[in-house]
Amino acid sequence: MGGYTVGVLVQTNYGGVLQIAGLPVGVMLDSALEKRYQRDVDGSCMIVVATDAPLDARNLKRLAKRALLGLGRTGGIASNGSGEYVIAFSTAAALRIPYEAPKLLSQQVLSNDQTTPLFLAVIEATEEAVLNSLFLAETMTGRNDHQVQQLPVGKVKKLLKDHGLLKP
Repeated sequence: MGGYTVGVLVQTNYGGVLQIAGLPVGVMLDSALEKRYQRDVDGSCMIVVATDAPLDARNLKRLAKRALLGLGRTGGIASNGSGEYVIAFSTAAALRIPYEAPKLLSQQVLSNDQTTPLFLAVIEATEEAVLNSLFLAETMTGRNDHQVQQLPVGKVKKLLKDHGLLKP
């Protein structure tokens, strides 16, 4: 038993103060950022968690909750006006309901004791997906000419390197 895969896709649109490996990168880039994000932090992240582990609905819900811990690792705070959503699903063939199903189905699902490695995996995968999204984002102009600047990747890499968090 084991060897299951977890994948996470994140649409990032949230408030907080960016952290990478515990380093408060957002504040280091912009000292006014911390005060601004105390009042202007609304937005919503949409997170999709997929696994091939045979998890029932209860454990998929538990897995989805752990994705928010990964979001928190990056400085996301799930503010009052924010609405983070996470869906989790399993692709395990053993859980599929056949077209012409018998009256009683018998399915083997992973026990609770076996879920901890998946929880860790979803936390780490969510953190990585958020950072990937931010590092690859481009400056965007939206409604009413509201503009959001892309992450200054060069400056972030320098900060991480200066603090020993990025190899030269």
